[in-house]
Amino acid sequence: MPSPASDSNNPVLRLDSVSLGYGDFTVLRDISLEVSRGQVVAMMGGSGSGKTTLLRAATGQLRARAGVVTLFDQDLAHTDARQLQSLRQRMGVLFQQGALFTDLNVFENVAFPLREHATLKPADMLARVLNTLEAVGLRCAAHLKVAEISGGMARRVALARAVILEPELVLYDEPFAGLDPISLGITARLIRSLSDRLGCASVVITHDIAESFAIADQVYLVGQGCIKAHGTPATLHASTDPYVQQFLNGHPDGPVPFEYPSTPAFESWLSRQGVAQ
Repeated sequence: MPSPASDSNNPVLRLDSVSLGYGDFTVLRDISLEVSRGQVVAMMGGSGSGKTTLLRAATGQLRARAGVVTLFDQDLAHTDARQLQSLRQRMGVLFQQGALFTDLNVFENVAFPLREHATLKPADMLARVLNTLEAVGLRCAAHLKVAEISGGMARRVALARAVILEPELVLYDEPFAGLDPISLGITARLIRSLSDRLGCASVVITHDIAESFAIADQVYLVGQGCIKAHGTPATLHASTDPYVQQFLNGHPDGPVPFEYPSTPAFESWLSRQGVAQ
């Protein structure tokens, strides 16, 4: 449940003019976005565009170089380790590879957060985990080992584990990667239905257009170190911006070049190879 100090009308996650990077390299500049309760927000962009960097900022793993990251009304720059851990307990994360415990069966994987953060009687634990597994269509797979289920089923188990504590914010890191068309469609519908049922905010980090546009309330398109466009799926579809059109239609030519550009560093490296050009 939200803390008493949390205003339910405020965004769950907010970035104001945020810059993010590693070492001497700035990945993203002047990023502003909001995610509210009940919303599914798709964060889209090509490989290496900075989508996962945004996820790390949202979880407090990466501090902003400029601007403000606000999570549950708290500025992450002014939180200590204990406060950050408390905020993270109000979140659920679906990792790109699922990150299931291979030595535990399906039931114990989903029950793990409950055993760590809740005190329930065995009967209540059983009912809650089975109900959550039923929501993802896997109630009768509770006894199976991870090695006995398909990749698509494993993703659904990971999804059940991410929402078992009924978080206020769920972050999905490439939830559609590597799934067959049926599993992909099932996963997309589950993200939407679970967000609606729990009333939680959901951020989907992805580059899959059709599935994301089918479930998202808002879309942010990240590229070239900034947010290139944002709005409803219909707004982005109607955009005439060359970058947006290239991304949505997969055109090989456009603002994003096929060939990596020549740089002074490359020319310097090439000159040291001692090969006549």
